[in-house]
Amino acid sequence: MTDERQNWTIVIRNRSGWLDIDLKELWRYRDLILLFVRRDFVTLYKQTILGPAWFLVQPLFSTLVFTVVFGRIAKIPTDGLPQPLFYMSAIVAWNYFASCLTATSNTLIANAGIFGKVYFPRLTVPLSVVITNLLTFIIQFAVFLCLLLFFYLRGAAIKPNALIFFVPFLILQMGVLGLGFGVLVSSLTTKYRDFSFFVSFGVQLWMYATPIVYPLSQIPERWQWLYALNPMAAVIGAFRYAFLGAGSVRPLHLVTSLAVTVVVLIFSIMLFRRVEKKFMDTI
Repeated sequence: MTDERQNWTIVIRNRSGWLDIDLKELWRYRDLILLFVRRDFVTLYKQTILGPAWFLVQPLFSTLVFTVVFGRIAKIPTDGLPQPLFYMSAIVAWNYFASCLTATSNTLIANAGIFGKVYFPRLTVPLSVVITNLLTFIIQFAVFLCLLLFFYLRGAAIKPNALIFFVPFLILQMGVLGLGFGVLVSSLTTKYRDFSFFVSFGVQLWMYATPIVYPLSQIPERWQWLYALNPMAAVIGAFRYAFLGAGSVRPLHLVTSLAVTVVVLIFSIMLFRRVEKKFMDTI
């Protein structure tokens, strides 16, 4: 008998470690990630009248509503900044985080049909969601820069500073934080469907617990430590300060925010690795 040996290019095996993530495998499936990105981005506003214009309408309309309700009616101070700029700078950043969290929170249930038919790294789906929302963020961020330039040319008291060079890291943190919380909720939703109803409500409450419609300076000093535990509070404050030069950035708050982000990401991946092995039996 002849010894026929087969050379396998891919070997699928069970991994025992909760944090045993094969980054090389994720990179090998990068074409699939891009395919998911294209699918989500193209079909998001397919068969709509305005189409991609919704990317522009959402932040502009939200800024208009916030300016009228919180700026003109409630008269909440904005640290001397033009109200549209103050609100849009936070809305654009928050929308990216919130959309990443909301979209990834339903990853396992929404794609159960695909997961049950063919093998591919499950993390490719939430990663594609983060990239898709990044494209949306870039478009909305461009609108914010146009508004910023308009007020700057009109002589508004805007002072962009060197913190702008750290903005890419802030964007990365927002995406990672949204991914972490989204994957965490997605893992829990496979067994406890209550979390799927809590996501939109929880994100809305979280927004009002973050200095978006009010400056961080309005928070009493004795409660500043509590706000430091909200990872998005420091990120929004730093993002706004980088472009507008108003408010304050505390290094301790940024370090705390980064630490919370890392802890959430590690814990969510650990839970995701545990759930993905048998989630098809519980859905």
